[in-house]
Amino acid sequence: MAHTSAFCLAQEALHRDRAAGTNLANVRIIAESAAAAWAREAVLALRREGKLGGEDRLPAAASLSEEAEDAAFSENPDRSLAI
Repeated sequence: MAHTSAFCLAQEALHRDRAAGTNLANVRIIAESAAAAWAREAVLALRREGKLGGEDRLPAAASLSEEAEDAAFSENPDRSLAI
């Protein structure tokens, strides 16, 4: 099941609060590790939701001929195109 970015960020905050509010070193280490994992999951959720990572996508083709050129382009010109 994929979590939403809001859920992931809430879990990250919960674990950061837990780490900040404890005197036990092992609890702090585990809570900080869990918070970091939820932060990574939040980034993935944001990308999945389309709220992050759009800036590294290619722009749409300006015309149909440009799409045809892109489809015919091969990075390995000595080999045929994979179909």
